[in-house]
Amino acid sequence: MTDGQETLLKRLLAERREAHRRYNEALSLLDRAIQSAPDLPAAPPAYDEALLPKVNDTWQILGEGRSAADVTAVLQQQMAFNAAVVEHLNRNVAAHRDAQLALERALPALSAGFDALVTFESRLVQFLQTITPLADTHYREIDDAVAQLRSVTDVAQRTAMLAKRAVERRPSLSTASSAEPAHPAAPAGPDEFQYVGFEDRFRGSEEVIRARLKDYLPYFADQSSVLDIGCGRGEFLDLLRQQGISGQGLDLNPEMVEVCRSRGLHATAGDALSYLRGLPDESLGGVIAVQVIEHLQPAYLSQLLALAFDKVRPGGRVILETINPSCWVAFFESFVRDLTHVKPIHPDTLQYLLQANGFSTVEIVYRSPIAPDGRLRKVRPLPEHFGDAAPDQLTELVSSFNSNVDCLNDRMFSYQDFAAIATKP
Repeated sequence: MTDGQETLLKRLLAERREAHRRYNEALSLLDRAIQSAPDLPAAPPAYDEALLPKVNDTWQILGEGRSAADVTAVLQQQMAFNAAVVEHLNRNVAAHRDAQLALERALPALSAGFDALVTFESRLVQFLQTITPLADTHYREIDDAVAQLRSVTDVAQRTAMLAKRAVERRPSLSTASSAEPAHPAAPAGPDEFQYVGFEDRFRGSEEVIRARLKDYLPYFADQSSVLDIGCGRGEFLDLLRQQGISGQGLDLNPEMVEVCRSRGLHATAGDALSYLRGLPDESLGGVIAVQVIEHLQPAYLSQLLALAFDKVRPGGRVILETINPSCWVAFFESFVRDLTHVKPIHPDTLQYLLQANGFSTVEIVYRSPIAPDGRLRKVRPLPEHFGDAAPDQLTELVSSFNSNVDCLNDRMFSYQDFAAIATKP
């Protein structure tokens, strides 16, 4: 990648981070702005017409049969006032009845409108929350492309070197009949040269692998002569060397061994059982095998664990990392991808096998958790979902849905790998 391309890439990544920040800030403001429906009366109070008949009957204060001449001027004025009051009440009672009916019809519609508005705002926020995971899937594709672009020169050089060595070691027609057969323990699948390319593509960049393997260094801090079975490109051997810990790599793939040796690392091409049988008992400070045991037949694994116990010194550790088959995503997206994988191993099974071979302390450490945006999402509880005013069916539905999401996440989207860390007493 040229300097100009690197500068452009950094600028684009900075712009992406800034846009992501502004989006998250706006989404948070929108989330806090969600309204709650106001408390409205169920219906307006009824118009009180109880006294109207009495008013209509009693406004004639003089009674019938009496002459108006007998009425004084004061009583005449009172009578005129009473007549006006009665006429006003009778003329407006119908209007009050119509207003009450209108309010009775309007209040439910108004309440439903507020509920619909709150529902819309909540669903709008939920929709906007799906944009970030959707964008992140595209970002991951871009990041993968960038990582491949940055490593293309190194991969091309390594491929050319391995191709040259493969051609140099290929027997001529005159000597082909006398070539030795492949090692009986070698796994079936792509040839050595192809498998290097497979590792480069799917295992991850060297930077990523080194970062993951650093977690295992403290377990060997006080040891020496650590054996890395399936050492691959030598990332862990290089980490041991930087810490002043002597290490030896072992790999069935001679091309991988050549890569290690080209970096000044100690590595041998060979079978693990044969190699361990040739070592004195208690001569190793530790053994590590990362993403190896899933390539082995059960009988072979059983022999390997017994030999590892014999060859490791007291206090030494054996660390075995493998794919976690109890995580369905790891099984279907990682285990079945590699043609050389033989059998998945459950954490409980591996822990028992190590204990049965003499390791008194066996710790299971889960690694590589599924990112939050790769897990199933729960419903965010809202005030209308729970509480005295919430319908029982809605409360039960939300609780059951979230409980099922937790259960599925534990089964399908937990940890992609696990490591069994055994200590010899």
